[in-house]
Amino acid sequence: MTIRRLPDDLISRIAAGEVIERPAAAVKELVENALDAGARRIDVSLAGGGQRSMIVSDDGSGMNRDELRLAVERHATSKLPEDDLVDIRTLGFRGEALPSIGSVARMCIQSRARGAADAWSLTVDAGAVGQPVPAAQPAGTRVEVEDLFYPVPARLKFLKIPRTESGHAADAIRRLAMAHPEVAFTLVDEDRTVLSLPTTLGDDNERRLERLGRILGRDFAENALRVEAERPGVRLTGFAALPTLNRANPTWQYLFVNGRPVRDRLLLGAVRGAYQDLLARDRHPMVALFLDIDPAEVDVNVHPTKAEVRFRDGALVRGLIVGALRHALAEAGHRASSSVGIATVEAARAPGFFHPNGPTHLSQPRLADAMRFQAPGSPVGGMSAGPQAGYDAPAARAESNVQAGTAYPLGAARAQLHTTYVVAETADGVVIVDQHAAHERLVFERIKAALAASGVARQLLLVPEVVELGQFEADHLLTRADELAALGLVIEAFGNGAVIVREMPALLGESDIQGLVRDLADDLAGYDQALSLQDRLSEVCATMACHSSVRAGRVLSPSEMNALLREMEATPHAGQCGHGRPTYVELKLADIERLFGRR
Repeated sequence: MTIRRLPDDLISRIAAGEVIERPAAAVKELVENALDAGARRIDVSLAGGGQRSMIVSDDGSGMNRDELRLAVERHATSKLPEDDLVDIRTLGFRGEALPSIGSVARMCIQSRARGAADAWSLTVDAGAVGQPVPAAQPAGTRVEVEDLFYPVPARLKFLKIPRTESGHAADAIRRLAMAHPEVAFTLVDEDRTVLSLPTTLGDDNERRLERLGRILGRDFAENALRVEAERPGVRLTGFAALPTLNRANPTWQYLFVNGRPVRDRLLLGAVRGAYQDLLARDRHPMVALFLDIDPAEVDVNVHPTKAEVRFRDGALVRGLIVGALRHALAEAGHRASSSVGIATVEAARAPGFFHPNGPTHLSQPRLADAMRFQAPGSPVGGMSAGPQAGYDAPAARAESNVQAGTAYPLGAARAQLHTTYVVAETADGVVIVDQHAAHERLVFERIKAALAASGVARQLLLVPEVVELGQFEADHLLTRADELAALGLVIEAFGNGAVIVREMPALLGESDIQGLVRDLADDLAGYDQALSLQDRLSEVCATMACHSSVRAGRVLSPSEMNALLREMEATPHAGQCGHGRPTYVELKLADIERLFGRR
């Protein structure tokens, strides 16, 4: 078999396949070019999901005749003035986008440099470049792409239906719009306006939150916590939703590095670690985090799509994200998302909710039985309702005026409903507390605090367990042996590709040691952190808290209920249990009035 050099047009199409995998990739590259050109308005129009036609117009710096001709040559760019791949400060830098698109489509570029008297137009058809000709074009650039992938019909077979492709393009624009609230964006698909994002006003945080609210929805804007932290050479800003506002998959987690949207396992793992005690494993938080870091400390030249990055000090970045998120969540205290109350009102207004035969209807005698107080100190089920409940707090003993309690954030206890839910009156509404879920969170936080103060107790195994692994996995575990020991797991090398476990965290009790160690090896290989052990310790703490908490069905006295409310107000994360479900629902007076048609 003879080695030969491939034709230039085939080389260009192969290279284009790495950069332009679908219409959304072409849209992303063109919008990034517009942002790098200093555009303040970017308009995108699609037809056929972008495959039949896409037009991207901007009011950026534009190009003159010579620059326009050079822009469609491979590896020609204005974004590396010093030819330094370590100091990359723009979204694009490879000089591949326009030539890649032009090699697999029909492309026409019209551009006019800022301050120039003339505009120019250039066409590229499947890699064949025409000559620049005069055109009518305002300052900025307009790129029209038609019949994408027509020279490579095999690629067309892998495209989805136009609506799906349009959705991918819209997602790419949303991500870039989140990072650039100073720029206005519009997206029109087949005469339907999909996105209309005007320039936002205010300071940086206000502008960013307004833009995020327009993209992620009002619920996110109303329940977002401001995240901000800084260390030498790196700064983190952004917003994270309360744990009670969560989703079934991580697609609502948006991460940016120096204004570039990325999908990075290290960053996603850091978000997971920060929320691990607050959400069930199958639920995911909503976050939008923006990392500004010295370009020399991050490598963006990892993949042609520029969606992956590598950090020089990954541990520093992860620690910054985890610490900032945990601080923001702790500062939220007992707060739960407002969407919980809104969902409650909507459910209550559903047809049949107040119907006499409906599942929530209570007759007057049953309602009287459900809403009752228990005298302080009276026995319940053979147990004294005293300190064992964990509610005999100083705040409750000091509270003598029940009416004054409405000034507290969670109000004053008024009743216990079905011996499960505490009903409290606030200054402007009503709070309903799930007594078991609330106390479970309080006990869980106490156990965590005790562990932090005294460390994780270890239990020596009578018969050490040998775990067979691959050499790579075993080496990964052994290099982190000190960190694992701090979590209560003591391991040593045991021949090639094996480790021996000598001590285990006492909290785990009887545990699947083989499975635990293998999970740890997978975590260290995938995330470079021991998530499995942290998760399992967290699960044990949650189980202990569950079994130590006041159960549903236990009658509480007024003082106990008020003590529970006061302790919730003083405890971080008290607004949700360990599964991300709310521990209380707040209904504002205005919401209640809407239920009865008063508003």
